[in-house]
Amino acid sequence: MATLQAIQADAPIETGSTGLNRWWRVFGGLMMNIALGTLYAWSIFVAPLEKEFGWKRAQTSTVFGIAVVVFALTFIVAGRLQDKFGPFWVSLTGGILVSLGFFLCSYTHSLMWLYVCFGVIGGLGNGFGYSTPIPVMAKWFPDKRGLAVGLAVGGYGAGSALFGPLANLKLIPAYGVHTTFQILGAIFLVMTVIGAFLLKNPPAGYKPSGWTPAPATAKAAATTQDFSPAEVLRTSTFYFMWIAYALGTLAGLMVISQLVPFAKSVHISSAALATMGLVVGAIANASGRILSGWMSDTLGRLNVLRLMIGISMVAMPVLYLVGSNVTWLYVVVFVVYWCYGTQLSVNAATAADFWGTKNAGINYGMLFTAWGFAGYFGAKIGGTMYDKYHNYQMAFYTAGVLAAVALVAECLARRPKHV
Repeated sequence: MATLQAIQADAPIETGSTGLNRWWRVFGGLMMNIALGTLYAWSIFVAPLEKEFGWKRAQTSTVFGIAVVVFALTFIVAGRLQDKFGPFWVSLTGGILVSLGFFLCSYTHSLMWLYVCFGVIGGLGNGFGYSTPIPVMAKWFPDKRGLAVGLAVGGYGAGSALFGPLANLKLIPAYGVHTTFQILGAIFLVMTVIGAFLLKNPPAGYKPSGWTPAPATAKAAATTQDFSPAEVLRTSTFYFMWIAYALGTLAGLMVISQLVPFAKSVHISSAALATMGLVVGAIANASGRILSGWMSDTLGRLNVLRLMIGISMVAMPVLYLVGSNVTWLYVVVFVVYWCYGTQLSVNAATAADFWGTKNAGINYGMLFTAWGFAGYFGAKIGGTMYDKYHNYQMAFYTAGVLAAVALVAECLARRPKHV
């Protein structure tokens, strides 16, 4: 009973229950994000929908593009609501919308219907749902911010590893794509409601027992100031980080949105082999978020981001060159997804470190619009260039060049000063 009361209360208890209390918040973030992260498994729905309706790759790629743009733009509004009213109602709204979007996709009969249900409704649900775990973790874990944020958002990367194979290898062959949407919608509703009830903020001024803030000279030191959104926009750091985030994640999102079709385009025709690539990528995505977040607590946020963007710059063209070999496909997909996942967790922790936690929802939401840009254009570049050239060579090489530009921008970013 005492443990249950500790979980339900926002006030920390200076006993062993304190750690349990805040780690329950991580579990809530995981439940929420595992369900939301099935957005990354979009590519498993592409082939059956194209076969049924005769749609082209650029048309189905637009579904994913709309979803991520709506997701990113909604994040700003949802982040502001989370900062003002707390995470529960915002995350609950997100869970309901995502579940509703999937359920309505079962009635797909036109591209416009799919654009609205998966793209708009699903994107809105992702924006509301994803906006809450990051600020909650940043407030509960000032001592392990990179790790805690990485664990919470790692669930988003893991979602496609769990539900992608389930849908592609079991549900769609057995029940068809339409019923699969309904089944997934019901599962996601249960998971996100549980997650919403566990996501609560600590009391103002919360500090873990025995924790002393790192000095300002530390590589991963948190600011003692809280920047308003207007103040964030007046720092050059925001714009360098935005460019790096947008172009750095474009490569990963292009692969995510096109992975199964790419595998088939290089004659990996087995559904099991193509889906295994999705699983490998999802595991790497989640691992990058968690382990790179942990690394950034010691090595510094910007140092880890620069390293991973540099690796991604090389990996994208290599993926095209070795993609027809199953073993090398898995290896390089793992690298690309790891680098991509790193940026989602470490940028979130960096925003809280650089600009404070009071307005963490909206401040990171503004930076997160870079991900929306990347998601839309990554999917469009991949789908459009495939339709034009009937392979992914130009798309993957272009992504490598854009990652190089991202690396330059990240190298120019510096810790901002509050004025």
